[in-house]
Amino acid sequence: MSRHKGKFIPSQPLAASAALRTATGPRSVGATVRPAALRLVLIGDAESPHLLKWARALAPRLDVWVISSRGFAPAFDAFLPAERRLALGTRPRFEGGNIELLRALPEVLRFLQAVRPDWIAPHYLSSHGTLAWLAVRFGGVKARIAGSAWGSDILVAPQRSRMMRWVTTRVLGACTLTTSDSQHMARRMKELGAAEVLTFPFGLETMPPLPNRKDEALFFANRGLEPIYAPQRVLDVFAALSAGWPEARLVVANDGSLRAELEARVQADPALAGRVQFVGRLDATTQATWYSRARWYLSLPQSDSVSVSVLEAMAHGAIPILSDVPANRELVSDGHNGLILSASERPTRERLGPLQARAKAVSAELHQWVGQHALFPASVQVYVQRLVELTPRPPVGAPADA
Repeated sequence: MSRHKGKFIPSQPLAASAALRTATGPRSVGATVRPAALRLVLIGDAESPHLLKWARALAPRLDVWVISSRGFAPAFDAFLPAERRLALGTRPRFEGGNIELLRALPEVLRFLQAVRPDWIAPHYLSSHGTLAWLAVRFGGVKARIAGSAWGSDILVAPQRSRMMRWVTTRVLGACTLTTSDSQHMARRMKELGAAEVLTFPFGLETMPPLPNRKDEALFFANRGLEPIYAPQRVLDVFAALSAGWPEARLVVANDGSLRAELEARVQADPALAGRVQFVGRLDATTQATWYSRARWYLSLPQSDSVSVSVLEAMAHGAIPILSDVPANRELVSDGHNGLILSASERPTRERLGPLQARAKAVSAELHQWVGQHALFPASVQVYVQRLVELTPRPPVGAPADA
């Protein structure tokens, strides 16, 4: 990060441009083809708003099908016919051991063989990426793989065991193209064998208006209530920041395996009781309301890439308080447009003082930066163009694919 004339300027903005593409190998394969002719099958969790965003952005540009490891969010009904979907009805777990998902491989193969895609695009490589790799390597599916890493599949899973590292390197090695949402993760993907990496934030579809007013004492957090996201530390940090500040409140959205434990702790802790509210999973509209109201946003994972949730909070002018992982430093300059907390830091309210004194200006700066560097449609257009470049044209005289 760097500063110039009092303004926050990232040292290397995460923009969707060819200049930020990290690649080895040929720049293109074959001749350019018409994008609408490309068949692409997304594989991921279609109950996730992030996969929904990808599908919605790609549907006008390509012929899109979706395989979901779970079910489908209702919003898919607006743009993707039922015959272009396959719901596997499994419940993949972050910690691995997803045998149920691998057992669905025959069903996945039947779907892919009927669609005959040009590209398979798995999201979250250590689970859905494994399905794509097996389908192409052993299942006879003739398609290229464009794999999208989401964070812990690259930054955490390969460190868990030799088997997970082996699987991750095989999946990355099978990908013609990969995407990353941070420069830090892109470097790690290259180390693990990725050939070509497009680096751009999985940003916002549209920019929200910047709120006119904020609740200066309201903190918001919405990462998963799982160990990797360190929700216990979110409570610790809020307790430290809000000491002697009776108006301060924390709203915790999302769900996970630690929710009951966290709620019990809040009820038993006089420093937190009555000041922390758990609201569960939220629809996009309700979540946007909390982003807009909150002055502060807490995200303290043990490992992370550039988080969509952090970008959303920034776009709504919520000032981020983040853990010290490399990807967060691609977004925030400590003390200038947010806070970066060391692993052992227990910040007091005084730590917020300089930011609070110019909170409106900081919010406006955050909002402007996201609008300039983290809008998703521009990134998707770069991605689609690269798929086109990498797709060979059928030989002259070959029959058109039915």
